[in-house]
Amino acid sequence: MYTNATNTTCTEDLLQGWAYSLLFLLGFLLNAAALRAFIARRNSWTDTDIYMFNLAIADTALVLFLPFRIYDAFFCLPKTYLCTLLICIHFLNMYASILTTTAISVHRYLTIKFPLQARSWRRKKETAFAVCLLLWLFLVTICAVFRDDNAPDKLWTCYQRCKNERLKTQFVVILLLLGFLVPLIIVVFCSSQMIYILLKGDDKSEERRNDKSEQKKNIVGMITANLIVFIVCYTPIHVGFLVIFFYNPPPDWQQLKIPAYVYFLVSEWIASTNCCLDSFSYCFLMKQFYS
Repeated sequence: MYTNATNTTCTEDLLQGWAYSLLFLLGFLLNAAALRAFIARRNSWTDTDIYMFNLAIADTALVLFLPFRIYDAFFCLPKTYLCTLLICIHFLNMYASILTTTAISVHRYLTIKFPLQARSWRRKKETAFAVCLLLWLFLVTICAVFRDDNAPDKLWTCYQRCKNERLKTQFVVILLLLGFLVPLIIVVFCSSQMIYILLKGDDKSEERRNDKSEQKKNIVGMITANLIVFIVCYTPIHVGFLVIFFYNPPPDWQQLKIPAYVYFLVSEWIASTNCCLDSFSYCFLMKQFYS
């Protein structure tokens, strides 16, 4: 149903509203528990805790702004620069999660690959803090440079662009290359190498191997699960970016429910579910691994 209001052209989507409502409820509870756990042990933080806390901050920020998306799905927000800000915040936190997960993978790979050297590394906390800060500065800069791509005059609804308005080529390249493909390659490489090292093992004592075998299996299982979640959550939406970029909508696109854009909305929700899965995997399942 299309509703005309002042500066608003809205397609009410109850299914999307309920889907994001469920995501908000679950994400709020999980991330609140994760942040509480981090704050409770803040005096004993390690460099790994700093990376995971940054991941929790990104996911929590995404969750806290979901009520705007839910309201828009049920009642329709007017197309203003608030919408531009909300879109920016949504994707800013999504990519902060992607890049922080990548940093965690690199960090753990180096720790497992070079365990003796890792113990003697200095200023590990400062390095972790600097990496997280640089990630945010990079993402905020990208949002500022390309903010006009989501200006109100290019929006069909508060959270959807006009189908005849394409993103800038440079923006799409940055999203696909630096925002997904490079992180994906790094995460796959680091995860596969960690799994190989853990399964190979280097304990010469049979007894020591048996003692650690169960622990290593659990860690390998968690690394594999996190890799699968990363691929499943973030691959569909970036395929969607590519499809929409090359898609030529018909002149009457306002009256059509185009499958490519329906796919993009679904893939966007799938990507957002990572705000729940991050809390579960990194803050709870990985507790033993990151101790």
